Amino acid sequence: MLKKVFRVLLISITGIYFFIAHAQQYPEKPIRLVSPIPPGGAPDLVARALAATLTKQMGLSVFVENKVGSNGNIAADFVAHAPADGYTLLIGMDSLFVINPYLYKKVQDANKEFKPVASLAANQFVLAINPKVPASNLKEFVEYVKKTKPAPAYASGGNGSQHHLTMEMLKARAGIDLLHIPYKGGVEATTATMGGDSVAMFSGTSNAGLIKSGKLKAIAVSGANRSKEMPDVPTIAETYPGFDNTIWIGLFASKDTPEAIIQKMRLEVNKALKDPAMVESLNKAGGIEPLITSSEEFANLIKKDQNKYSTIIRSLNLQLD
Repeated sequence: MLKKVFRVLLISITGIYFFIAHAQQYPEKPIRLVSPIPPGGAPDLVARALAATLTKQMGLSVFVENKVGSNGNIAADFVAHAPADGYTLLIGMDSLFVINPYLYKKVQDANKEFKPVASLAANQFVLAINPKVPASNLKEFVEYVKKTKPAPAYASGGNGSQHHLTMEMLKARAGIDLLHIPYKGGVEATTATMGGDSVAMFSGTSNAGLIKSGKLKAIAVSGANRSKEMPDVPTIAETYPGFDNTIWIGLFASKDTPEAIIQKMRLEVNKALKDPAMVESLNKAGGIEPLITSSEEFANLIKKDQNKYSTIIRSLNLQLD
């Protein structure tokens, strides 16, 4: 009996030693950051800026790979089934952790499959309309929608995406009706809105260039404060007090990843987010701002948004297979 206990204890100690030694040596080879959306959207822009900064900072290759579809679930499933060694990490849209668990019936809860490594960036949505829509501000847009029959269409980055839920929040607050047309990502939704297939969409501030060029018209932003990138664009809250919906992007590791590796990567990421070149890169991508938090602050942010979005989804009676 004592021999058996000793054997189990020895195996456990050996395993702990292996993980500690592995963490001390980490990283030894290229690190893959898996982006859940196509190139061009905010999470992918953040991933590429982070990859470039970490490559310079850590002295090894950090690269981005896109796994697109199912509102981030495909990317999450890919990372969850990769070795838990810190070399395949997920660029996690907040929707994957605060929306999908309440929206999908048959999808594994990402909160049970991943550990947060670090918060990366924060952004807000821009209510962008087709330039031909006869409205120059939110009040005029609401009046236009109320007068248009049948209800005009709006584009989103997919069913249950934040583009979708933010517009549904506005619809409820303004008392308007719009037909939802979901696309496979924000880029496709942007193309549809520029082309006139939809009258409006909530887009990331990464579309600031299209707005400045006149291909889209910005009439409001969704955050509590005006965007640094577009200070002349009012907040929705200036018309509907209390309206506030912002987004965040984080870095996540599969649940069995050793804590020592997660802590080491968190330090590297937080250092990268202070790098002036990365800050500038994010700002140029559309006013995206670095979001540096402690592990406790990041956990509290996730919990707060879970409460908010689960309430919205239940009120809309939304559920996807």
